[in-house]
Order: sequence, then structure tokens, then C-alpha cells
Amino acid sequence: MTRTVIIGGSHAAVAAAAALRQHAAEMEIVIVSNEDELPYQHPPLSKEYMSGAMSLDRLRLRPREWYDENRIELRLGAAATAIDRQHRQIALADGETLGYDALLLTTGGSARRLPTEIGGDLPNVRVMRTLDDANGLMAEFQSGRKLIVIGGGYIGLEAAAEAAKKGLEVTVIEAADRILKRVACEETASAFRALHQSHGVTILEDTQMERIVESGGRAVAVRLADGTELPLDLAVVGIGIAANADLAEKSGLAVAGGIVVDDRCRTEDPAIYAAGDCTVLPFDSQPTRLESVQNAHDQAAVAAANICGIDTVYAPHPWFWSDQYDMKLQIAGFNRGYDAVVVRQGKREGSVSHFYFRDDRLIAVDCMNDAATYAMTRKLLEAGAEVTAAQIADPEFDLRARVKALAA
Repeated sequence: MTRTVIIGGSHAAVAAAAALRQHAAEMEIVIVSNEDELPYQHPPLSKEYMSGAMSLDRLRLRPREWYDENRIELRLGAAATAIDRQHRQIALADGETLGYDALLLTTGGSARRLPTEIGGDLPNVRVMRTLDDANGLMAEFQSGRKLIVIGGGYIGLEAAAEAAKKGLEVTVIEAADRILKRVACEETASAFRALHQSHGVTILEDTQMERIVESGGRAVAVRLADGTELPLDLAVVGIGIAANADLAEKSGLAVAGGIVVDDRCRTEDPAIYAAGDCTVLPFDSQPTRLESVQNAHDQAAVAAANICGIDTVYAPHPWFWSDQYDMKLQIAGFNRGYDAVVVRQGKREGSVSHFYFRDDRLIAVDCMNDAATYAMTRKLLEAGAEVTAAQIADPEFDLRARVKALAA
């Protein structure tokens, strides 16, 4: 009997385990996770879970019984410390070793923190990545408190939205000249800036932070580069995610901002695969990190197929989402390298979509409260359909008819 060991209790881990069991009824499957909790969804932590709309049971990817029924061994609270590639063994922190025939790394990513020397390790300077992070923030989000969010990306803005809804006084500090600089166009950023400001959130863009001011072992203010000090009760740092690739790197596998894999999710070691937020994969002719549920699930399924000898190529079709206040943002595609944006109003009041083009080729869309446009555009992107900026800019252009033509 062959054994596949999966390191990491992530979405990719559970998706891979399910696919492995589907392909290989007798395979021994072991998931090793350094968290004590059953594997759970990460995106809803800063959305539905913190708002109270999602329970812990619903947050979990699968109930305990599912693992038992599918003969998937769970090693919770177990940290893998080393990979012996020559002997195909994994060392655990408690001294145990696990042998493997195939190894799948689904180690995910960790929230980037501020450096310790500028106050990043103070107890009320938080990040938002794990269940413990979310539970800690929920306890701290009390009406009337002052929250400073450092970083104007989606995670920071989602935390700001939940805090504002709970009555906190919220300020977002963004070092770039606008929020969402790395991930969205000016039009999308403007929509979210206005949304947050309408809920009383202060947005400070092009604002450099010097350090966290400490008193009595806690953060009490943020000092800006111009000397201004902004008092706080709590800070949330949202400055990106770093791939958890140390274990792979220590074993000699190629790492370049993430674990390097090919289009079959293989590392340079034929017995070791990787999937999810920890990876760098070939996409659009470039090494790319895709931090999304879609990528974790789909990449894991491809890795599982290849582990089982079913030759399968991974061709990503990225999608993402963000919920803030009454705004549901749905993103299809990947907007890297865009050179034009077209704004198109949706059919429903208040709905709008921003279409990204590169060399007059549609590459992505941001849909705000515009689920119908999102669904249609996602189909067009996945089909590689040709749609021009001029067509999208024309209000008479029938997007639905264009989608129907795909099946003709």
C-alpha cells in the first residue's frame, strides 16, 4: 500500500485528500497540521466569521466524521520540522518520523508582520490570517475603541469594515498613493474608498509609518514619518502574505518567493508536490503566486491526479471575492499588466463592473454587486473568448448573447 503524506491543514490539503481518495481507494493518506483545529476555510475569517454570520462548524472544511469515513488520518498539532528526501521521511517536532511514497506540501502562507524593532510584536498589534487571529480580534472589537489598520489591501479593508460595523473608530494607513494599489485599478479603489468613508472610516493614503509607539508594554499610537502620532487601542497589520516555504527550502527544493512547481504541481523532486498559497506556479508565461481558494482547490486536485499517475496539467482560471459592508466584490481573471480599464454599469441599481484589458484582450473583471456580469464574464474568460474594450464600452453590446454564442 502506498502512502501520501500531506503537510499543512489548509484548503488545498483537504481538497487533495478528497481527490486522492477518489482516485485511490486503498492509498494511505495522512494530513499533518501544526494547528489543533480541524482544517477550516480562511477567506471567511475576515468576512462572515468575524461578522457572526458564519459559525465555527460552518467554517470547518469537513466534519471530523468525514476524515474517519474516508480513512484519512489527521495529525493535528503536529509540526513537520525536516524532510529527508533521500529516504523519503518527514521528521516531526515530537521526534517521530513518517515515511512517504509521495509528499504534498500545502503549507499555505503567513501574514507579514511589522519588524519587532518598530513595535510589530506588541500584544495589541494584530494580524488577520488564522482562526486564533480572528477570535482575538473579535474579542478586541469593542465599540468606541480606536483601531488603526496598517495596509490598504483587501484583508486590511475587510478588517476595517467589520470594526466600523461594530462601532470602532477606524483609520486605515496606506503607504502607496492609493488603497488597493497592487491588486486593483483606480476605479475599484475609488469605489472602496468612498464606501469606507461613508461608514466613517478615515483613509490616509501616501502616508508613511515610522513606528508603533509603546507604553507599558502595549501599543498606544502610530507615529507617522512627519512626526504625527495617531492614538490607538488596537492595530491590525494587513501588508500581505508570505509563502510558508521554509520546510521546502531547508530540504533543498527550489524556492523563489514560494515553492516552485511546474504545470503538474511537481517540485524538482519527483516524489514531492505542492499546492496552494505556498507555491509559485507557471501562469500567463510568468512565475506567479495565486492566493485564492480557487487556486488551492484546483491545484490540489491536479496534484492528487498526478500523484495517482493520471497525467493532468493545471491551467488556472483565477477568481476571488471580498465582502465589505453591503458591497460584494467578485473578481474573475488576473489583472497583471493591464493597460486599459472599461467601466460598465450593471442592470441592477448600484451594480457596476470594471473590465481589465491588455493589448485589447480581456484579462479580468471586478464586479461590485453585479453577480450576473461576474458569472457571464467568468465564462468568457475561461473560454478564452475574444471581447474588445470597445464592445464592453458600448452599452448596447449584449454580454449575455456573447456568452450564449460560446455554446453554439
